[in-house]
Amino acid sequence: MNEPRTIVAGAQTNPRLFEVEANVSKCLGNLEEAAVHGAQLVVFPECATTGYCFDSRAEAMSVAEPVPGPSVERFLTACRRLHVYTIVGMPERAGEKLYNSAVFLGPEGIVACYRKVHLPKLGLDRFADHGPGPLQVYRSPVGAVGLYICYDSAFPEAARVMALEGAEVLVHPTNWPVGVEGTPRHIVYARAIENVVFHVSVNRVGDERGYHFIGQSKIISPDGEELAAAGPDREEIIYASLALAEARSKGRMSSPGHESNRFRDRRPEFYGAITQQPPQARPS
Repeated sequence: MNEPRTIVAGAQTNPRLFEVEANVSKCLGNLEEAAVHGAQLVVFPECATTGYCFDSRAEAMSVAEPVPGPSVERFLTACRRLHVYTIVGMPERAGEKLYNSAVFLGPEGIVACYRKVHLPKLGLDRFADHGPGPLQVYRSPVGAVGLYICYDSAFPEAARVMALEGAEVLVHPTNWPVGVEGTPRHIVYARAIENVVFHVSVNRVGDERGYHFIGQSKIISPDGEELAAAGPDREEIIYASLALAEARSKGRMSSPGHESNRFRDRRPEFYGAITQQPPQARPS
């Protein structure tokens, strides 16, 4: 019996600030190309439809869209025609709220809309509202998918929560700039290994208002193997075939005379401090 596999594509792009029509059209071209190459799930970067380096909330709001909205409808039309799923980063306008969101779309419609929980003082995130959560897993024909965005991965608790909920694939649209090279070099591998998940990080490239983005999109297996990687400075699509069963044992590792299980062997009664803010971090 063949184990289920999902062919994932990561489309590393260079979105142009404010140019929604051009950015979405480019993404749709990438979606079509990836589908022709057999991809079942195509992932785009954070803020793929608009660019990221806004100077004000008003600027971001001027190109943010509701979900559903015009750009989402264009992606949905393509997903239905191509019989594929996609995850796209975009600023979302929800009434007076502004979110840094990732929408998960497929032939049947909107699967999920995740709103970024952890916000750094950078780009869109300086002006966005914190996502209300929760961090959760979405069951779909392409696997049990957990969503988080860029800076969210700096907090191991976020990935662990989704792994405990049964995630097989963590999808991570991102905008890594110069200065965070350690994240594609180390963090994405750690999140995959410690949570026994496939980890799909898709970054952008190019320059925007003085920021340089470093590419290096990665698809990592649950044992930390690099299945696919993009370069640091060009638009490209990377592919990997994910054997989802590898992410279902959730921690068992065996060798002669040795067996361990990162989930069974947990001692959560000792972990309470991670849910408390240290006094120096509490708002005054």
